[in-house]
Amino acid sequence: MSRSAHPAGPRYADVLPEGHYSAPPADLNALDPKVWAQTVSRDEGGELTVGGTPVTRLAEEFGTPAYILDETDFRARAQAWRTAFGDDADVFYAGKAFLSRAVVRWLHEEGLNLDVCSGGELATALSAGMPADRIAFHGNNKSVTEIRRAIEAGVGRIVLDSFQEIVRVAHIAQSLGRRQRVQIRVTVGVEAHTHEFIATAHEDQKFGIPLAGGQAAEAVRRALQLDGLELIGIHSHIGSQIFDMSGFEVAAHRVVGLLKEIRDEHGVELPEIDLGGGLGIAYTSDDDPREPHEIAKALTEIVTRECEGARLATPRISVEPGRAIVGPTAFTVYEVGTIKPLDGLRTYVSVDGGMSDNIRTALYDAEYSVSLVSRSSDAEPMLCRVVGKHCESGDIVVRDAFLPGDLAPGDLIAVPATGAYCRSMASNYNHVLRPPVVAVADGEARVIVRRETEDDLLRLDVG
Repeated sequence: MSRSAHPAGPRYADVLPEGHYSAPPADLNALDPKVWAQTVSRDEGGELTVGGTPVTRLAEEFGTPAYILDETDFRARAQAWRTAFGDDADVFYAGKAFLSRAVVRWLHEEGLNLDVCSGGELATALSAGMPADRIAFHGNNKSVTEIRRAIEAGVGRIVLDSFQEIVRVAHIAQSLGRRQRVQIRVTVGVEAHTHEFIATAHEDQKFGIPLAGGQAAEAVRRALQLDGLELIGIHSHIGSQIFDMSGFEVAAHRVVGLLKEIRDEHGVELPEIDLGGGLGIAYTSDDDPREPHEIAKALTEIVTRECEGARLATPRISVEPGRAIVGPTAFTVYEVGTIKPLDGLRTYVSVDGGMSDNIRTALYDAEYSVSLVSRSSDAEPMLCRVVGKHCESGDIVVRDAFLPGDLAPGDLIAVPATGAYCRSMASNYNHVLRPPVVAVADGEARVIVRRETEDDLLRLDVG
């Protein structure tokens, strides 16, 4: 069960009772492959390397903090999802997790489609050469400008999120002489066993049109009557950071039930069903995510079984992994600054970033791992809280972790599994500059999103 929320975030000031936290790992120098990207390892001197490149060299060249992204790992995960679902299904990378023009090009090259949910994400996708017909456009409050631009570009689908949007998209499409392919997003009343703020399928929230009370069925009636729309399927998304497939089973059962109602009332079998994303990754060694081939097998069997029971042809399945692809591919490297032991409690380790580059701990009570990466150490473990440099008590990066007792200012530490949502949700709190994203592959490193400068901040401040 999640902790109750403090008005300024989670109950960040709590001191954990003795025994609440896990025991220290047997080897502080070990790197759990579940948590770290695939080309990450330690060299003979104990220094972390990624793609064959030492982390100290990356820190010297690009500065800290920095997001270091393993391009080889990203491409391998994209390939794994594409292969797992095969040619009879569609994989849409959820751009909200992390999007840049380099990422768009990688997705295009690896055969994945792209899911965007704002005009900025759409602009990034189009500018990097993603074919518009391989783009899906999401969002609970798309503007008229965004809708018009998406239709003019020729996006492959727009996911309708409300009764107003059904009419809005139809009107704009018709005014442009287009017939826009759409799906209707429904909320199916499934508890996804995740944090309240990232659970998206219960009725009391802002996304989608509820199945309850016949609202989704009414949305379908209206969409089928409008000349500007081509209704191709139903969309369902039940939450984020999910490990248990039972929620998808219940969601698929209810969505297929709606497909059967549509068939019986309108004589139409919709050809697509999108089950969204939200599959979890390992942030710590305690997390146990499923592999793409396991997920593909489970979802395909669930949908096929439900459709056979309803005597429906099995629709084409779409999924939308974002975090599951980019999350494990990156880590954030920081330089240690102040180290403040508190007798009988823990040691506070301050780094040169914080909640401006990773808000998830404060926002979601997210848990992370952390390791000393500029060297190895045989020192005894000390219980630490890794915190940032911001004027906020809730500026916590890793709530409770063990680091070597000889940790010193100037050491480099790294937090793995920060590829998803960290750069996307980064801010300029305290006018701190957002870090760069550095892609590494085969011994070569290059900036794909540059570090912000003071000139960038001042350029926006028009006085």
